[in-house]
Amino acid sequence: MEGVKILGTGIAAILLTVVSCYSVRAQAVASPDSTKRQLDRLLASKDPADQRLLNDRLRILAASDREIDMSIAASYYYQVKDMKAFDSVYAAEIIKFPKGMEARIKAQQAVTGIKSLPEMEKAYEEFIKSFPPDNFQKLPFGEDRLTYDRVRSSLAIGYAKEKNAVKANYYAGLLEADFWKGKSYGDLSKAFYGIGDLTNAALYQKKAVESAKPYAEGKMGNSAAARYAASGYGGGCRTYAGILYEQKKYSEALKYIEHGAEAGAESDYIYAEVLAALNRYQEAYDRIEAAVRSGKDTKEMSELFKNLYVKVKGSDAGLEAHQANIRRGVMEDLQKRLTEKMVNEPAPNFTLTDLQGNPVNLADLRGKIVILDFWATWCGPCKASFPAMQMAVDKYRNDPGIRFLFIHTWERTASPTEDAKAYVASMKFNFQVLMDTKDPVTRANKVVDSYKVVSIPAKFVIDEKGNIRFKLHGFDGSNEAVVDEISMMIDLLRAGR
Repeated sequence: MEGVKILGTGIAAILLTVVSCYSVRAQAVASPDSTKRQLDRLLASKDPADQRLLNDRLRILAASDREIDMSIAASYYYQVKDMKAFDSVYAAEIIKFPKGMEARIKAQQAVTGIKSLPEMEKAYEEFIKSFPPDNFQKLPFGEDRLTYDRVRSSLAIGYAKEKNAVKANYYAGLLEADFWKGKSYGDLSKAFYGIGDLTNAALYQKKAVESAKPYAEGKMGNSAAARYAASGYGGGCRTYAGILYEQKKYSEALKYIEHGAEAGAESDYIYAEVLAALNRYQEAYDRIEAAVRSGKDTKEMSELFKNLYVKVKGSDAGLEAHQANIRRGVMEDLQKRLTEKMVNEPAPNFTLTDLQGNPVNLADLRGKIVILDFWATWCGPCKASFPAMQMAVDKYRNDPGIRFLFIHTWERTASPTEDAKAYVASMKFNFQVLMDTKDPVTRANKVVDSYKVVSIPAKFVIDEKGNIRFKLHGFDGSNEAVVDEISMMIDLLRAGR
């Protein structure tokens, strides 16, 4: 069940649905849906008898001659954080079903892990021969084909980055998982955009939007796959509008930003850019002012705000005072929101080793404010937040009362320490990275589990007494806003809140 472990909650739910659909066709015995309903009830129960029954049911499922049963057992072992049992069932499942679903997922991961594109192509061809798609049931939205599409998408993106549009287009044309095409096309668009190929970037971003649209409009039902596909529509429209803006197709860009408009600084910024290009300055100013007032604006947004202020007002008279007034409002609102979110919980202690082999014990840092940042090299949002975190680290570099610890966890490779060290060095981040690797016995990442983290990036701000006072999850894309948020939390703690 490594696929469930690493793909995230949305895709994991879809894969479990895929497995259930197979068994409905192939098995006449116990329904996976009824089995999962029973296990969910037992899992939620606090009755010791129900917990014993849950363990008994999982042991029976783990020893089953049906792959669906073993997959369900592994997924529930993962939920209860019995990683030793999880790994054991997963390994046994692949041995018992060498041409089954989990074996196929493991094989796919090996293929996508290959660095050389020509070698990945050869491995893909062997993968197709070893696990012929026709041997697996094709589901309504192509959910099962996701396993193959992950390789196809990797090849398409890789060749796009190498400026080989012919091969990129070829592999993009092989995609079958309809619910996932929006995501894959969007990633391919990003790859083309990264090399300055706006034509292909626009082509694939439009395909991404068109793919997600019927799902967003509710025409494709409400399955896990349909909801996943629909979730990318708004952001896809905003991205496409941005590309159209760069192509100077302003009227068309306006249509898409209207479809993708939602509350948020990024949306307001793109909207304002498009409106300004159409000489609709007052509307553009109203939009960009909303972005600035949100407190999540970037330097680019602030610059556009200044330019539009002059356009609308006729000069920059009063601009500084207006900006100062907005800034006061932003910080007052931030202080209010953070004060309401404050908690006071003992921080679980830990001792971890940093990338230089030095042990770090949290209890030894009493008297300091400590910011923990849980991350992983495979986590896109984690890495996207790092420039902001570097800004925060730099701001407090000479403050002996502040300590930042970046805890690498939930590793996916056999060399997590080397991977983390290589990534941080390649990006020139000046972070103290600690390694929360799997326990050799339980196979659990103990520290991240002790903080009850369910998704990363996850940040915790610990006060001088060793108590968690703030919990943060995700990254909203504004470096300046992140620094403001961390700074305000530190100020509140130092003010004795």
